[in-house]
Amino acid sequence: EADTADADQEAAARRRLWSAASHLAATRHGLAAARDGGTVLLLPLAPGDSATKLAHRTARHLGTAVHEAVTVGASAPVQGPAAHPDAVVAAYEEGRRCVEALRLLGRCGDGAAADDFGFLGLLLAGDRDVAGFVERTIGEVVAYDERRGTDLIRTLDAYFACGMSPARTKDDLHVHVNTVAQRLERVARLLGEDWQSPARALEIQLALRLQRLAARIPN
Repeated sequence: EADTADADQEAAARRRLWSAASHLAATRHGLAAARDGGTVLLLPLAPGDSATKLAHRTARHLGTAVHEAVTVGASAPVQGPAAHPDAVVAAYEEGRRCVEALRLLGRCGDGAAADDFGFLGLLLAGDRDVAGFVERTIGEVVAYDERRGTDLIRTLDAYFACGMSPARTKDDLHVHVNTVAQRLERVARLLGEDWQSPARALEIQLALRLQRLAARIPN
């Protein structure tokens, strides 16, 4: 009897979610479908909006409508979905992986896209957007080097290779320790003061390695 009651409650919750999602799709000029025991939404992305913001709003909207936590995983935007059904299938899988990641991280009731998971987003994203990850992580530093002819990326590489020791870095680069300090201060201004925190440093080192690998791959 308990199992039957639980099943009835789960079915009722799915019906409420489907009703709320269908209404949202209708009002936002999108589409709704039921799949794998969940609800799939295909919603247009307004200019200046992002998959992350849309996922957050949708999670809040649906959660309020059904009076319980709703977890939403979003894919990267799909251009011309009617003409690219394979891209829609890949987007569904990406969104599903994001939902699972949110649950594993204890973020039920939240909404997110692959970009929100840092380097883990590379594993969640269907297209493995390596170039996008590198751009988001160290793009500001790369652009600064290109504009100014500086060696910030090379300095970062050496800094991490030398165990984040300015003294060892200056020996590796054959420059004065003050030069290393000045370059790292510039990096902090470009990437944010928390760039040496464990999580950020890990992502930056991964981005540096991916950039080096990409540079060795012929076009």
